[in-house]
Formats: sequence, structure tokens, C-alpha cells
Amino acid sequence: MPFGNTHNNFKLNYSVDEEYPDLSKHNNHMAKVLTKEMYGKLRDKQTSTGFTVDDVIQTGVDNPGHPFIMTVGCVAGDEESYEVFKDLFDPVISDRHGGYKATDKHKTDLNFENLKGGDDLDPNYVLSSRVRTGRSIKGYALPPHNSRGERRAVEKLSVEALSSLDGEFKGKYYPLKSMTDAEQEQLIADHFLFDKPVSPLLLAAGMARDWPDARGIWHNENKTFLVWVNEEDHLRVISMQKGGNMKEVFKRFCVGLQRIEEIFKKHNHGFMWNEHLGFVLTCPSNLGTGLRGGVHVKLPKLSTHAKFEEILTRLRLQKRGTGGVDTASVGGVFDISNADRIGSSEVEQVQCVVDGVKLMVEMEKKLEKGESIDSMIPAQK
Repeated sequence: MPFGNTHNNFKLNYSVDEEYPDLSKHNNHMAKVLTKEMYGKLRDKQTSTGFTVDDVIQTGVDNPGHPFIMTVGCVAGDEESYEVFKDLFDPVISDRHGGYKATDKHKTDLNFENLKGGDDLDPNYVLSSRVRTGRSIKGYALPPHNSRGERRAVEKLSVEALSSLDGEFKGKYYPLKSMTDAEQEQLIADHFLFDKPVSPLLLAAGMARDWPDARGIWHNENKTFLVWVNEEDHLRVISMQKGGNMKEVFKRFCVGLQRIEEIFKKHNHGFMWNEHLGFVLTCPSNLGTGLRGGVHVKLPKLSTHAKFEEILTRLRLQKRGTGGVDTASVGGVFDISNADRIGSSEVEQVQCVVDGVKLMVEMEKKLEKGESIDSMIPAQK
């Protein structure tokens, strides 16, 4: 739970030695970076909403991490967090994002016309395509730290904005707390519903407080454009459809996002963005574009090839099972997506997915014929 300022001042009655967390068994980026000296320097600071370094690191202290998976171990409570606690966040961001420096500038490009190809992925192999991102609304604390009133204000503003969309984007909002059983079953069947967080990473970060108050799902009539309200971020925006037309999915994503932001700006609440971090989100892992462009693709032969992991790394792609993080592939079907988030633009990241998946489908076809793919192994991107 976020601590009030008085409690933070009270903690200063204890020495740094007495308050510094035991991180000896931890495998996360925060634990790797946070020294006792750094903790001592940051412990009396707080943002204007009262977020402290102990709030920043709590999820990483409570969750030592996975021996083989490096978690982030810290979250922001508001837009200021990244500046007030930059001594901690900057090295975590650099560590998590391949050496992205405190002086580096991020580039944003949501012009879908700059994407080359993407409408020619073979639908016999590429089963579905989606692009998602998060957005934070200026002027409100982030989900680990916002109050009930703030969370409800974010929902009210979001519903007003989404309700005014028309054409392809006309849709309906379903609040979690007043959803009927039939609506719930339908949203589960569509794979749209997000449930109360059970991940200890999210729980320890304070994101599930007051669940399901002021949370909900909006989608357009075609069920190809979807917005989650007040989950891990203020907004999660998703464009998706069956088949391999990533060009269409990306166009809808860009146009929809721009239309939503225009409406928010009219209410004097644009999205949090700066030229160093790009779009500002709750978890440092999502800074930059916050974008994950992914396809569900059938690669039964390639996925058992000795060089599969190396090919993914060289293409700057990552794989998941189709059930999300930490799930296994079923029938050789993988969720393949961009590995990068910050330092390259939305167009560049989706281009990586389009070009990489196209190449991997060609490799799969060669392996089906019993031919070698050695000459097709790409250079490191």
C-alpha cells in the first residue's frame, strides 16, 4: 500500500542500516542496482503525490524473482517518479533495455504508412495478429498509487472519450463491477476479459487495490479494437484480428490511438510522454512505445531446430506460448513479438515483427520439404 508522507518521515527515525531491505536472494533489476548508499540518498525524497523510494521498490523486495527470469522489481507511482528517483530508475532502464542511456532520446512514429508490407503474411501459418500498448493520462497518479477518486476520474474520462468514437471505432464499455454473467462469459470466450491480478508482482505493487472498482473493458462492434481501463496502466489499447494482415491491425492501432488522444487533449489531459522515456508507463519494462506487436504463428519444425533461439535473438524477437508469459507452445504455435520497447519507434518495432515472421515462415516451409535453412540464418539486427 502506498504510504503517506507522515509515515515516510517516521521511517527516518531509523538508520539506513535498519531500513535497507535484505536483497541477498533477489534476481531482479532493482536489487541489482539498489545499493545501501543509493537507498540512503533517496529515502527521504518523495514526489508531489507522496510516492517514496520504498513504494517504488516494494514489489521487488516482496518478490525475489525467478532464478532464470530477470524481473524488473520496481514501479512508478506517478509521472514524477522517473525524475525524483532517477538514480535508481536510470540504471534499471539501461539494464532492462540493452544499455539505453540517461541521455538517449526516444523516437515516436505512429504513421502507419511508414510500415512496409505486413499485408502478406501467410494465413496458413499466421493465425492472428495484434498490436497493444499502454497509455497514462497526464494529471493522475498511476495505478500503484492512485486513490479511489482518481481511479474513478480516470474511468469517467476514458468512458467519455471512448463513447464519442464513431465509424469503425464505435463501441461499448463494460464495467467489471456491474457486468452480467452473459457479458462476462462472452468476453471470456473472446479472450478479452482481464481478471483480478493474481500475480504477486502486481499485488505487491498495489495495482489490485479496491478491485474491481473503476475497472472495465471497452471494445468496438467488430471486436477488433479494445481498451482496458485501470488495469496495470490507466489504459491498455489493443488492435487485433484473425489472420496475418498486420498492416491492417497496425493502421487501426495508430488511427484509434490518435483519435483517443485528441479527445483527452480537449479535456486538458493528454498522455504522459517525454523525449527521453517516450510514453511514460507504470513498469519501466514498457517505457518508450509500450508496444508489443505479436502474431500467433505455427512453427512446429523451426521451433525444434537447434538454432531457433539464436534466430529469434538475431531478429530482435521474443517468443511466448499462446496463453501469455510463461506458458508453453501448443502444437508448435507460438506468440512471436518484438523484444524492444525504447529507443526505436512503433513503426520500426512492428517492421521487425513483420520481416522476422515472414522469414521464419519461409524457413518453416523449407524444413517441411526436408531442406536446410543454414543459408537463411539472418545477421544480428
